[in-house]
Amino acid sequence: MQLTRHKPIVTTLKPSNHPYLNGAWTPLHEEVDAIELEVIEGAIPTDIDGIYLRNTENQIHQPIGRYHPFDGDGMLHQIAFQNGKANYRNRFVRTRCFQAEQEAKGSLWAGLMERAELSKRPGFGAHGSLKDSASTDVIVHAGKALATFYQCGEAYVVNAETLETEGVAHWGPLDGVSAHPKVDERTGELMFFNYSKHAPHMHFGVVDAENKLTHYRPVPLPGPRLPHDMAFTENYVILNDFPLFWDAAMLQNNMHVVRMHRELPSRFAIVPRRGDGEIRWFEAAPTFVLHWTNAYEDGDEIVLDGYFQSNPEPGKFKDAPEGYEHMMGHLDEHSFQSRLHRWRFNLKTGETTEQNLDPRVLEFGTINNRYGGRKYRYAYSTTSKPGWFLFTGIVKHDLETGTSESYELGDGRYGSESPFAPRIGGKDEDDGYLVSFVIDENRGTSECVILDAKNITAGPVARIALPHKICSGTHACWTSREFLRERKVP
Repeated sequence: MQLTRHKPIVTTLKPSNHPYLNGAWTPLHEEVDAIELEVIEGAIPTDIDGIYLRNTENQIHQPIGRYHPFDGDGMLHQIAFQNGKANYRNRFVRTRCFQAEQEAKGSLWAGLMERAELSKRPGFGAHGSLKDSASTDVIVHAGKALATFYQCGEAYVVNAETLETEGVAHWGPLDGVSAHPKVDERTGELMFFNYSKHAPHMHFGVVDAENKLTHYRPVPLPGPRLPHDMAFTENYVILNDFPLFWDAAMLQNNMHVVRMHRELPSRFAIVPRRGDGEIRWFEAAPTFVLHWTNAYEDGDEIVLDGYFQSNPEPGKFKDAPEGYEHMMGHLDEHSFQSRLHRWRFNLKTGETTEQNLDPRVLEFGTINNRYGGRKYRYAYSTTSKPGWFLFTGIVKHDLETGTSESYELGDGRYGSESPFAPRIGGKDEDDGYLVSFVIDENRGTSECVILDAKNITAGPVARIALPHKICSGTHACWTSREFLRERKVP
């Protein structure tokens, strides 16, 4: 392995016992390039050609008040595969806020757990007082990576191969872009949404394969809401209005306290992808959903799969450090009880039907993106460590037969969201690999694992050493070089 270290950033972070500034969540401040990584087990398949990107949160400066892991600055990690070899690099996303705090040599914005007035400068996004760190999501569209923030910050364009930040997407609207824009790999289109504290409270937009904004329309809500994800089919997008949102009375005092309004139903908007056709609203059982796996059209029905939370407002986590009880509870999937679930919306009758698809606590699902918005058979979910926002394994669901298989990483080993990488020349939906970064707390190292998606129980076909221990985070994606070059797949 040939390793190049880059100029250090300015950091003022002090040691602490904060649960999400230590262990698998220890911030990484080093930026490197590593050529021809060492394979520590198995062999890198020669029929994989593309790039895996992982977004992580890394706090750089001493926080203003209490720290939440979603406050950390976005850092993209990349592993690029070609001809049975792998290269790695990582870079901070150079957002406006990153640059401002580097110049100030300290934190300028208070985080999610603190009062808005503690921020030293006006903030960004729906909240209005937070740092826009582009640290939540990463996707690839129009030949570039796009890093986004969950509270509707600016969409940052990053070169997917060099990881150099190229600036803010020119098509980004005034209300920002929420994390989880979706790309239809068949058409090359990107679909996005945003939300805000002012009417109409939500918008939906489309950017074509050539990176031009072609559609932008309001999707009115009754008040400020906190939608986190969206889904799409060939002709529609599905947006939501869940009964977990900011307390209206406290919001008048600029206090952002989230409450579950159990007297309200969940509402789903079925919105035409193109044109200004009618928005159809459907109601369902009250819940909150962080992430969807996929959606598709089935006759008169729209089918939507995602992770239903049985307890969206879990309250205080009893084993948390003082002052962090609510944070720990809301980060723990076993507290909010998320399970794979299916909704069906009948466009003819207006009825909604629901069913649970798996009794286990699961989240952060991925699919073969070439089946995005279309009928599909396989989904891949993560399991998690009780009490922690840490991934411990992967479950493959066969949604046609109702069966599943799983792979566990082992004690003290924590993975990443694991997207599907199609095999070159593959024909079947599951003919490819799952790629994930793993933090090994037993050894203080990180590695990349590649699993055969047809047989994940067999364990990794390859384990590849990374040059440093990375920090955990939220989302990841895969892009084939074919899609990166052509901007859409046949």
